[in-house]
Amino acid sequence: MTVRVMLVSPSMNAALREARFDGDAPLDRAGERSARAAAAAVPRSGTVLSGPSTWCLGTAATLGLSARAEPALTGWDLGRWSGRRLDEVGAAEPAAVAAWIGDPSAAPHGGESLRALVERVGGWLDGTGGVDGPGAGDGSVLAVAEPAVVRAAVVHALALPVEAFWRLDVAPLVLTELSGRSGRWNVRLGRPLAAPQESPAAPQDS
Repeated sequence: MTVRVMLVSPSMNAALREARFDGDAPLDRAGERSARAAAAAVPRSGTVLSGPSTWCLGTAATLGLSARAEPALTGWDLGRWSGRRLDEVGAAEPAAVAAWIGDPSAAPHGGESLRALVERVGGWLDGTGGVDGPGAGDGSVLAVAEPAVVRAAVVHALALPVEAFWRLDVAPLVLTELSGRSGRWNVRLGRPLAAPQESPAAPQDS
């Protein structure tokens, strides 16, 4: 049976505007307005999930979704860098940031490596999004997931080199659709659910 997995990136918040690692902060007012405006465009699904962060759960609620928190959709664990600005970390630890970007297995922050993130999200996609997953009743799963999780899902689904993660951008309130089953996925890349929001200060890393 073909399964449809729909990933919605969360709306704007202060951490995203400031390009901070770990974007777990409530939606700001503009983010709330955009999410309310996008609610009617969100597709329906038999199973509705959310990353467990305040950011994702708040977006889901504002979109009018009754979502269950899914631990496998937790945002990228960036260890001791969490909450800090990318430019601050780059100035203080340039060699560590270079290793983090250049080596998918590196975790100089003490958290989760990029390779581990892709493997975790890929395992969820092939399992929870599989034929026997909780969305099997109508063949669909809808999840609000942080940008890094969406990027990791696309890398896994298309069997891309892990380094391709850095070449993917996920804007707020964008729908990315994956259809197929474990081992063979097609991807329909980001469809905005609302008018474009203000771009973050730097590429999204959380």
